[in-house]
Amino acid sequence: MQVVKRIRNANKGRDPERLKMKYDAMRTDAFVFLRGTCHLFYDRLPKNGIFRSAPLVWCCGDLHLENFGSYKGDNRLSYFDINDFDEAALAPATWELARLLTSFFVSTRTAGIRAGDAEVLAEQFLDAYVAALTLGKPRWVERETSRGLVHDLLEQLRLRTRIEFLDGRTRKKGRQRRFLLDGRKTLPVTAAQHATVKEFMAQFARTQPHPEFYRVIDIARRIAGTGSLGMERYAILVAGKGSPDQNYLLDLKQAQSSSIASHLQAIQPRWSNQAQRIVSLQRRMQAVSMAFLQPVVMDGKSYVLRALQPLEDRVPLARNHRNVSQWGGVVQVMGECVAWAQLRSGGHQGSAIADALTAFGSRRKWRVKLLDAARLQADQVEADWLVYCAAYDDGAFELQI
Repeated sequence: MQVVKRIRNANKGRDPERLKMKYDAMRTDAFVFLRGTCHLFYDRLPKNGIFRSAPLVWCCGDLHLENFGSYKGDNRLSYFDINDFDEAALAPATWELARLLTSFFVSTRTAGIRAGDAEVLAEQFLDAYVAALTLGKPRWVERETSRGLVHDLLEQLRLRTRIEFLDGRTRKKGRQRRFLLDGRKTLPVTAAQHATVKEFMAQFARTQPHPEFYRVIDIARRIAGTGSLGMERYAILVAGKGSPDQNYLLDLKQAQSSSIASHLQAIQPRWSNQAQRIVSLQRRMQAVSMAFLQPVVMDGKSYVLRALQPLEDRVPLARNHRNVSQWGGVVQVMGECVAWAQLRSGGHQGSAIADALTAFGSRRKWRVKLLDAARLQADQVEADWLVYCAAYDDGAFELQI
């Protein structure tokens, strides 16, 4: 079966322990399956009509409901924005919008929201997106300007102390901390992995103004996300401003090639490595970058280094699935964030300028076609998920693990 073959090929070479977690998670429902198969989505997406004529924009590449969230910026203030750029690339604007709307239709079906309500919410997202494009000026979401569930999320981040964050991820013995290896967020590293990461961090620290900040205390394999689960990824506990309660947590994640870029290679600029692509586009599209964000090279492979971002710092739409008004407020903010990211990064390396994006937003025909395409894509995702479930139950993925 082509679906099974494509999924197996896309996940070759990954850590078997975490790859099993990914495959198990993808069995949960169609929305988790969508998150874990970005490559399959772009294989299925039409390449003509509005998916060819729309203006080129910088895309996060894997835009779905779970790839928005709150984070601490490098200025130490809290923001809500798109927060995953592993798949980032240059593409027609409709590719990014189709990915988000497809995830929206799949997730609302999973949550049991009525089709009519889902249509209203999709229109609200597009209305907010178009309105922000028409204004032509990128803004941002911070605590003082936020509302609803997004405000609650940013307030939660503001109130969470460093000690609470550390206590949730580590155990303390005297004046020393160690990772909690709970099998849900972290796993132990091998002696070789520990030595490689520690040596890299020592070299990296020597290039920084305060090298003692980056002294490694402990290292673990990190469990996070769905699409990238199984790639090399480490949680690193460093000395920070002092043990035990001023330690910092860092995330070191191997950079992979972009699924969306693989279909549009002719228009992509050249990057020195995949981490440079991810970090450059994240800095370009976000109003304020995440703390510690930078591309690095370890053992000949490129990685993204940044502050560790908890999965809990995302809008809990699943827990509010019966409150459609709560969804409405959130999808409007998401629509604005997408438009602002496109405006902010417009005119760089082939992407459309603000005038072209405003003109695109003023036309309505593409909206109807986009919504129709997203519904069809959602149907295809659910059909592919059923094929995957049958193959999973028959043991088709056990040999790879």
